Amino acid sequence: QVQLVESGGGLVQAGGSLRLSCAASGLTFSNNLMGWFRQAPGKGREFVAPIRGSGGTTAYADSVKGRFTISRDNAKNTMYLQMNSLKPEDTAVYYCARGSWYYSVRARDYDYWGQGTQVTVSS
Repeated sequence: QVQLVESGGGLVQAGGSLRLSCAASGLTFSNNLMGWFRQAPGKGREFVAPIRGSGGTTAYADSVKGRFTISRDNAKNTMYLQMNSLKPEDTAVYYCARGSWYYSVRARDYDYWGQGTQVTVSS
């Protein structure tokens, strides 16, 4: 059974940093596309960044480009999202997910999701 567990969220002031982690189990982690998404109150789920099994070929939503960095440690079955220069508009629940395709930024192409971790950025 695939399980994804996010951690690392919290309350931070604008301009601050957080690092989110996603611990995966029940799958051959290095073989899987993984991704980060987020959902703000009253909004739909938004792509943040995907990362292939090898760790290569990432892409970022324009809203986070240059501030967020996705990475993974296949030996630890863990994916990360380093978030710097946080803004109040980054406030959302952040989800990690397993992709069912080789590469995608669409939420519908991800089939397993974590429970989410809340990130709140105060101004």
